[in-house]
This record gives sequence, structure tokens and C-alpha cells, in this order.
Amino acid sequence: MSQAFTSPTSYILNCSTLLTELPVLERAQAAKDAGFDEVEFWWPFDGNPTPTSAEVDEFIDSLDSAGVALKGLNLWAGNMAAGDRGMVSIIGAEEDFAANVAIVVEIGRRTGCRAFNALYGLRTDGQDAAGQDATAAANLALAAGKVAEIGGTVLVEPVSGAEAYPLKRYADAAEVVGRVRADGPENIAVLADFYHMHVNGDDVPAVIEADAANFGHIQIADAEGRGAPGTGSLPLRDWIDRAYSLGYTGSVALEYKQDRATAFDWLDRAAQTA
Repeated sequence: MSQAFTSPTSYILNCSTLLTELPVLERAQAAKDAGFDEVEFWWPFDGNPTPTSAEVDEFIDSLDSAGVALKGLNLWAGNMAAGDRGMVSIIGAEEDFAANVAIVVEIGRRTGCRAFNALYGLRTDGQDAAGQDATAAANLALAAGKVAEIGGTVLVEPVSGAEAYPLKRYADAAEVVGRVRADGPENIAVLADFYHMHVNGDDVPAVIEADAANFGHIQIADAEGRGAPGTGSLPLRDWIDRAYSLGYTGSVALEYKQDRATAFDWLDRAAQTA
């Protein structure tokens, strides 16, 4: 990894996997205190697709007061704590999803956020897989059309740790993106989460060689364990450098899980050895 990637300011900090010892509204300031200028969040409103305007104001105020930029935001993903992994493909949730997209666009308009991750959702008992995929395509097209109004991009990612989540490898997510693009919207891309891809059996270097220039976003964590870089065996520095050398132009987000006290020790070590 180049010298540029030894500083917190080189990365986006995911405040939904890190700094979780703190309330959501305190995490932006904690990120700033740790040296980060850019952050991303999963949907920060406890599974509620339509928070009140006051709740949205509080969230945006926490970013503004900390002086950090919101660079990524997940769309409503259901009740993550209860096991949900997105609502894009859930038949019957279309009205709530559309209402959520409207709020997401408003947050993007007010914060400058332009990257919006749409978790696909689980295969659900009593719902036909083909029907779920059709629902997902319609919802993703709707979201892409709405965020296009502010220059935004919808992201679709492979996810590990949930057997009923159908997009496990990069190609699965890329197929969904291609299906939506075939019907018109171009502002949709794959989120290349190197941890999820590796855990699910992807040949990550091969994917990078084939498609790095088309990645919509990169997220990283080490494996095994989903901890900080250096806690596992993945050559994350090499993968990031190679993606950039092959035409990737986006950012890299830290979406690992580690206690606040030690979460950023690896950056100090990287700076010392750079």
C-alpha cells in the first residue's frame, strides 16, 4: 500500500461497525477525534424506514458539528438486529421502501452524500424467488432514478454470514446490477466488499483484475474474524493498490469490527513502517 494509505484521512470510517460503544449521534465526533474526515453509516434509525424530520435533523447535526463528511449511507435494511439484511427484494415492503428512498435523497441533498448501499434482502418463506428478484429490480430502478436527481449512485453488495442472502459472490451482485442497467438506470454499481467476497469463496484478486474499474465502492476488513487490517491473513494493501492501478477511482471504507481502544492501532503501525 502506498504512503497515502497510512493515514486516517485516506479512508472512510464506517460508524456502524466501528465506535459502536457510543450512541449513534456521538460517533461522528469520535471519528473526527480519531483523525477521520469522512464517514459512512448503515441506516442509523433503528430499523425505522421513515424517521421524523427531527430525528433526521439530529443525525445531520451530529455530522455538521463534528465537521465530517457523510460519504456513504445504507438504505433502510429492515431490523438488522433481528436478522434482516435488506428490504429491496421483500415483496410487500415496496411502499415503505419508496418512502425511505425519499428520505435518503433528502439526507443526500443536505449532506452531499452520493453513495447509497441497498442491501438486497433474504430469501423469504412464502415468497417466490423470481418474484423477489422482480421486486428487487423494480425497487433498485426506483432508487436509482430518485438518487440520480442529486447525482447519486445505488450500490449492491455480496454479503456473508446470512445463508438466505442470495448475493454471495461478486458475480451475483454484478448480475443484479446488469439486470437493472438493462432497463435504463446507469447509476448503479457493485460494492466490492473484499471481506465478504473472500469469506464467500470469491477469488478476490481475479475479480479485481477483471472488474476493478467498474467497482462502485470498496470496503475492507481482515479475515478471519472481520477485524482490522493485520488481524488476519488478507493482503488488503496489495488488493487496494491493484484496484487503483487498474482504474478504480472511488474510496476505501473501513467496515471491520473491533473495540474502540484498539481499532486504529494498525494505522500507527503502518505509518511507522511506510
